[in-house]
Amino acid sequence: MRSLLIFILVGIGAQLVDGALGMAFGVTATTLLVLSSVGAAQASAAVHLAEVGTTFASGLSHWKFKNIDWPLVAKLGAPGAVGAFLGATVLSSLSTEHAAPLMAAILVGIGLYVLLRFSLRTPLTFGAKGTSHSAKFLAPLGLFGGFIDASGGGGWGPVTTSTLLSQGKTAPRTVIGSVSASEFLVSVSASLGFLIGLRREFLENWPVVVGLMVGGVIAAPIAAWLVSRISPALLGSAVGGVIVLTNSQKLVHFFGIHWPWSTAIYSLIVVVWVSLVFYAWRVSRAPKTAPVTGVGSEPVAR
Repeated sequence: MRSLLIFILVGIGAQLVDGALGMAFGVTATTLLVLSSVGAAQASAAVHLAEVGTTFASGLSHWKFKNIDWPLVAKLGAPGAVGAFLGATVLSSLSTEHAAPLMAAILVGIGLYVLLRFSLRTPLTFGAKGTSHSAKFLAPLGLFGGFIDASGGGGWGPVTTSTLLSQGKTAPRTVIGSVSASEFLVSVSASLGFLIGLRREFLENWPVVVGLMVGGVIAAPIAAWLVSRISPALLGSAVGGVIVLTNSQKLVHFFGIHWPWSTAIYSLIVVVWVSLVFYAWRVSRAPKTAPVTGVGSEPVAR
């Protein structure tokens, strides 16, 4: 019962972050699970199985509000499912000793990206509706995003959503809705990969899955309220720093780095992190100028 409560709290924390940023449920949940002594492969498997339910509900919601471009979902989701299956089987085949530093390295990279993306973000110009992305562009993106998502315990949103938004060819709500819908395919494929790779260990993770699902459901309305109260730039910078700092500790231990070099590394991370959070806070408090509108343009959610 105590373990289930811990996993519910992890689900609440991850959903609060995801609801406010539109990404990072898997990265946050996996980081918190690994910190609570859950194995790397087991944590990623539990997160992806829980996301089968959450992404299905998210996809239905976006479909209801007409935020989905189905050709984009197919071109991105199918390669993403292949990449996720490969990532899950690779992670499952590694020993705990080798899986932990691999996941930590991937999470440090994703955390660094989230930290920089939300603290030093630049204005983007977006298209109206639909997509002009070709399959040659979307297939490698989906394959890479799916592999990173499964092997690192998260990353589908940071990799695919941010890349598509930076292209400026598709409306933000269409990108978010289509990526959310395609993530269902990624979650199902990753779960199958972990089921084949982990077998009995996969079935033993039901308390983690139930806890994450329950926590996510509880936090969903709170996250919707939170996004209107806290600047995404500030929250994203804070969360990105936490992910980098916590996972860098595992890499420092793995490579046998001791004092004073370990202290110097942690100090550098904290100094950079605090500076970026302060910068994001200053930006969030700066007066907002009126958005520029025109034909074929759409206001961008901040």
